[in-house]
Amino acid sequence: MEKSEENLNEIEKSGAIKTKNSRESIHCLSIIGQIEGHYFLPEGQKATKYEHIIPLLVSIEEDDDVDGVLIILNTMGGDVEAGLAIAEMIASMTKPTVSLVLGGGHSIGVPLATSAKRSFIVPSATMTIHPVRITGLVVGVPQTFRYFEEMQKRIVNFICDHSNASPEKVRELMMRPDELATDVGSIIEGKQAVEYGIIDKVGGLSDAMEELRRMIKERRN
Repeated sequence: MEKSEENLNEIEKSGAIKTKNSRESIHCLSIIGQIEGHYFLPEGQKATKYEHIIPLLVSIEEDDDVDGVLIILNTMGGDVEAGLAIAEMIASMTKPTVSLVLGGGHSIGVPLATSAKRSFIVPSATMTIHPVRITGLVVGVPQTFRYFEEMQKRIVNFICDHSNASPEKVRELMMRPDELATDVGSIIEGKQAVEYGIIDKVGGLSDAMEELRRMIKERRN
């Protein structure tokens, strides 16, 4: 099988590809559509499956042939626990990681974007920050609402631990009642995400690649 066909099969199977040149080998991982958790999403919906991504991250971490990871995000969010599990995996990797938000990094996509050691966002991209939503059957007891409150606290803590954002600013953005028509929260653009300290820099693919190469070189030295 030719190299181009192998690459195409890898992209179709996992949304990832390993690129190699004379200087370094970089694994490009895409997180797109909706994060699929414990339940299957409807057919015809773009999804990132966490049961595929987690073992892939383990293999990347253990692969001596991979020098760094570029994570491309264009996600509407999805399953909170699955998204947070992927974010924790990325954050705990020893290899250089850089994230790039294209289009959108909404909802649980925010901690996913901050999980990399360095984060970038294109000027036209947006991020939606809102409280944990409740769907389906809910038992109306204090324990249920305490669970959602704790989940929200975990998300805020993760974002702040892996970015320059303050807990006060993240909570303020989460609870704004005047931006979303039928919800509370905020939609912020690329420059605002950097101003609030959530994302490190505004930039595109060349900027993200340049930073990743710098980190790889630094790690080698």
